Amino acid sequence: MAETPVPEEVRSKLALAFDVDDLVAAVRLGKAMSPYFGVAKIGLELYTASGPDAIGTLIGLGYDVFLDLKLHDIPTTVEKSARVLGALGVSYVTFHAHGGVKMLEAGVSGLNEGAESAGLPSPNSLAITVLTSDADAPEHILPKRVGLAVEAGCTGIVCAVSDLKDVYAYAPRLKRVTPGIRFAGGPVHDQARAASPKDAVDGGSDLLVVGRAITQADDPVAAAERLVAELS
Repeated sequence: MAETPVPEEVRSKLALAFDVDDLVAAVRLGKAMSPYFGVAKIGLELYTASGPDAIGTLIGLGYDVFLDLKLHDIPTTVEKSARVLGALGVSYVTFHAHGGVKMLEAGVSGLNEGAESAGLPSPNSLAITVLTSDADAPEHILPKRVGLAVEAGCTGIVCAVSDLKDVYAYAPRLKRVTPGIRFAGGPVHDQARAASPKDAVDGGSDLLVVGRAITQADDPVAAAERLVAELS
């Protein structure tokens, strides 16, 4: 447990990436990290291994769930899939903006319908703009994809910290989610556009997604304590 309670305004801004392929390991990680993180990000790896059980389990541990599947298919398929996900109690779902405005609109519609049918609040529909591992995307891609997100009715976008200023200029009302968070001077792994936690918050990020900087640290609890200290 944290030595002192983590302020809720800090904890609610932190999402831990559960990049594991085993639900037992996810539970172990979730219990250890719940004092520090308010959001659990489930990606393809854990969802493929455990499916909706992973969502229910992490919600049961007190997390809001960020389901990062980057849905990208024909609009009908995305809408039907999103409708299922919306009924599962998730708080965030990602769609790849490369799919275009009609696909994004279908995803938002399905997500909201699924949540409403289950008597749940509408989840945040997040459009993926440019991956943080992509250092070569043309400059026109970001504003185009942010524009698609706005037109489709998405509530937020996922972008690199280095794109935050531009995203705010294009769409100040969208929730801004930033992956690729690494401690200054630490390994960046496969993130071509990594940034420090402080840079993310100072840049206006609403939700910081942190993964290997914590989960692959020699002492994950100490790493989480450092993360919270940098933001408190």
